[in-house]
Amino acid sequence: MVDTLGVAVIGFGWMGRVHTQAYARVRHHYPQLSLVPELVTVAEEVPGRAEEAAAQFGFASTTRDWREVVADPRIKAVSITAPNFLHREIGVAMAEAGKHIWIEKPVGLTAEDAGAVADAVAKAGVQGTVGFNYRNAPAVEAARELIASGEIGTVTHVRIRLFSDYAAHPEGALTWRYERERGGSGVLGDLASHGTDLARHLLGDITSLTADTAIFLPERARPTGATAGHSRASGGELGPVENEDYVSCLLRFASGARGVLEACRVSVGEQNNYGFEVHGTKGAVFWDFRRMNELGISRGTTYQDQSVTTVYVGPGHGEFGAFQPGAANSMGYDDLKVIEAYRFLRSVAEGTPHGATLTDAVHSAAALDAMARSVASGAWADVSAGA
Repeated sequence: MVDTLGVAVIGFGWMGRVHTQAYARVRHHYPQLSLVPELVTVAEEVPGRAEEAAAQFGFASTTRDWREVVADPRIKAVSITAPNFLHREIGVAMAEAGKHIWIEKPVGLTAEDAGAVADAVAKAGVQGTVGFNYRNAPAVEAARELIASGEIGTVTHVRIRLFSDYAAHPEGALTWRYERERGGSGVLGDLASHGTDLARHLLGDITSLTADTAIFLPERARPTGATAGHSRASGGELGPVENEDYVSCLLRFASGARGVLEACRVSVGEQNNYGFEVHGTKGAVFWDFRRMNELGISRGTTYQDQSVTTVYVGPGHGEFGAFQPGAANSMGYDDLKVIEAYRFLRSVAEGTPHGATLTDAVHSAAALDAMARSVASGAWADVSAGA
C-alpha cells in the first residue's frame, strides 16, 4: 500500500529547486517507497518566484510567508532551504507543529541553533534529516566500510579539502551569505560543515582542533534586487564582507588519528575540488568529488612502494544500484539529493532515522564553533565543550 505525504518547500533558491526535483524523482529510483511525496506548498518571499516554481513543478499552492505552512493540515513534511539565519526559527516551528523536516546544513548560525532544532525534533517525535549530501556518495559509503573493516589498518591521519571559486569573482554580490547576522560564518558553515561531517562520518568523533581563517575579498557590491545562488553585482554601494573566505584546521580524533581540513570559497581555478585522503598503518583510500564514482585504494602487505588501484563503484556500493546497472556508469550531484530524499521519506515511513540527522548537525556545528573559538584565542579548542 502506498500513501501520500504532503510536503512543502520553504525557500526556492537553487537548493529549494534541488529538493523539489529530488521529490519528483525519488519514486522513479525507489519504487518500493511506501510514501509518495505530494507537492503542496512552496514558500518564497521574493515576488513571483513561488508562482514560477508552482507552474513548473506543480505545487498546489504558494505563499510568501512560511508561517502559513505551520498551520496547514495538508502538510506533514517540510524542506527548509531558506537562508541560514532562518533555520532555527523555521525548524523549531515546524517540529513543534508535528511536521517532519528535511533541513539544509549548517542548521542555523551556531551549535546552539542546531541543538534547539534537534531538541524540538526529539520532543515532537518527528523525523529530521540534514543535507550533508556528500556522505551519500556510494564511493564515500564504500570508503567508510573499507576503513571500518580494518583493511587499511589503524587510521593514522586524514586530509579533507573543499576548494571552490563560487565567491572568487570580485563582482560577486554582497548577499546574506557574507553577513554575520544572517549568514553566520562564511566558508565554515558553507563548506567546512561538510568537511567536519565527512571527518566524523569516516573516522569518528573530533575531540579538539586549532584553526586559522582569513577574508581575502574584504568588500563587495550590494545587490539592487533579488538574488539567487551566487549572483554578481557591479556599480552598487560597497559593503564589508563580515565572515571568512578561508579556513585551515588541524584536527584530533578520539581514536588518536590526526587530520587536516582546509576550505576556501575564493579559490581561483578550483571548481568543487572536494575530497579526502585517509591513511592507515596498512594502506590508504582516496576520493575526489569531481570523479565521484571512483576510489583510489592502497592495501596489502607491501607498505613501502605499495600501489594504488582505481576502483569504480557499482551496484554493490551504497545506493548506486538505484541509479545505474553497472560499475563506472556515472552518477551526479542531484542524485545525492535523491538519495537524501529517499532516506528522509523512509525515516518518516518507518519512524526511525536513516541518513544524516540533527545529531550529526549538532556535532558538525560544535566543531565549527570550536574553530571560531580557536581563531579568537589562537589556541587549541575542545570540540566537546561546544557540543
